[in-house]
Amino acid sequence: MHYVGIGSLAAPIYIYIENIPPLPFYEALDDMHAMKHGEIADIGKQTGNHWRKVFNVFAKFEFEREPLQFETWQNLRDEQLLTSQSAQCLLFSEPEIDALPSDKIHIIMGKTYATKLGLAQQCHWLNEFFAFDEKRRVIICPYFDYRQLSNIKITQLTKLIEHLNTGLVASKHYQTSS
Repeated sequence: MHYVGIGSLAAPIYIYIENIPPLPFYEALDDMHAMKHGEIADIGKQTGNHWRKVFNVFAKFEFEREPLQFETWQNLRDEQLLTSQSAQCLLFSEPEIDALPSDKIHIIMGKTYATKLGLAQQCHWLNEFFAFDEKRRVIICPYFDYRQLSNIKITQLTKLIEHLNTGLVASKHYQTSS
């Protein structure tokens, strides 16, 4: 599969987004691009609040999942998010559902995008926000926006990833609340 996006393909989790920053460089990408220092802030300045929210929520999610040496999610965002030294990957290319690497977790950002891909109907829905396909190691979650993927839902997503990694998702012990 040919991937187009930002970050590193060495990441353990591939996150798929339907949108691309509306800037010529990103719209013309045909491969992976590691972000450079200040690039995330530049995208936010040039494109407005939408991409700023996506990157902020992404940083909050990564900080909760694996804070590393960072004191705050803002430090993680500004110093390492989606760089060549990171373990994050944001993909603009559509996932090839039947050819997903089984050593990765695949997060589809947004129920609407998952439905468009034909994946939402193939997943087990835990509630109105989260679904999974344990065999393919796929999670559908709310879009990375403060209103859709709140801090509480970030925690739920992190727990869902932990459970998927340990094989406990299908268990009746796993629950998420709204």
